[in-house]
Amino acid sequence: MMQFRKVALVVAALMPTLADLVEAADNRPAKATFGAMTLGSSQEPQPIGFYAKGCQAGAVQLPYDGPSWQVMRLERNRRWGQPQMISFIQQFSRDATRDGWPGLLIGDISQPRGGPMVNGHASHQIGLDADIWLSPMPRQRLSGEEREKLAAVSMLKKGEYLTIDNRNWSSGQARLIMRAASYPQVQRVFVNPAIKKKLCETWTGDRSFMGKVRPIGGHDSHFHVRLFCPPGVANCKAQPEVQPGDGCGKDLDAWFAPRTVKKPTSPIKPPPKPRIITVGDLPPACQAVLASSARRGDDNMGMPYAPLASADSSVGTPITTLAAYREKMTGPAAMATAAMPENPSTVATAADPAPTSAAAAPWIALPEKVPVPRVRPVH
Repeated sequence: MMQFRKVALVVAALMPTLADLVEAADNRPAKATFGAMTLGSSQEPQPIGFYAKGCQAGAVQLPYDGPSWQVMRLERNRRWGQPQMISFIQQFSRDATRDGWPGLLIGDISQPRGGPMVNGHASHQIGLDADIWLSPMPRQRLSGEEREKLAAVSMLKKGEYLTIDNRNWSSGQARLIMRAASYPQVQRVFVNPAIKKKLCETWTGDRSFMGKVRPIGGHDSHFHVRLFCPPGVANCKAQPEVQPGDGCGKDLDAWFAPRTVKKPTSPIKPPPKPRIITVGDLPPACQAVLASSARRGDDNMGMPYAPLASADSSVGTPITTLAAYREKMTGPAAMATAAMPENPSTVATAADPAPTSAAAAPWIALPEKVPVPRVRPVH
């Protein structure tokens, strides 16, 4: 009897602790909760968790226009990323124009505080993923309506399985993808299997980065760039390294093997409803990200929208650098922007060139005539 009473007392003592645990569990639906955040958190930048299960603190907003990029689908509010990603996009866009590409059309990066999205992506949760269209940037600045309705052009033939449409594909897209893969901070570049196959068969340049280009379903009108976790960030869960080799062998061939459709031997049961992911399922630090006060968005550095990008803010959208951008929001920048040299095998740390310098001239100029991507109805 005494033993029973002792057990009862122990259980009674534990009850408040169990109640506290239940109360502490955050059962808010993660997609809706993070999707409702309109501004980043006022914390130090940090990717938290894994690319497909996490969030981001202190995100930086990519200006919707730059000298060599335009952001699409502005109403989604997914142009937020870690400083490393924003810096990468700025540098990549300049290098791409030097390679002859008219400029980048930027798709989704991440939500203001990252996290799962209501639609569109499983990853893009920690501010280190970005989608870039395979359509060239037009010279004219697209209106807000055009950015919502303009459809990205597929590189595949309609109605044919994993077959490149050479009317849309060119060496320009090949150079763009391989340039993206060449940066040391880029871990993977996801493309459609047909695009990977085309690169394997036709790319005659440096193939040492070919293994980073990974085949994945979809991704026929854009490619997906993923950066490594920044060094020393313990809360960022790294993805395994890409295996050695160019990735043009058996793994790729499996995508093109004859497809067989097996007839079901028993009635097909409807799949169970997926469990709703809650905030409590994410790393604990994500609750602090949600609770943090908001960081002001830049809305293109506070400058009015203008038809063309220009080094002169009185003429058009000013050329922005990460250092100037961060200073606008949080005071003096702690470090200079990481700029990629022409030879991507080494990384130099230096500030972006001044708009009036000779080094800036090659990427300020835009081609006179750039084809506008074809428009398809959006349903």
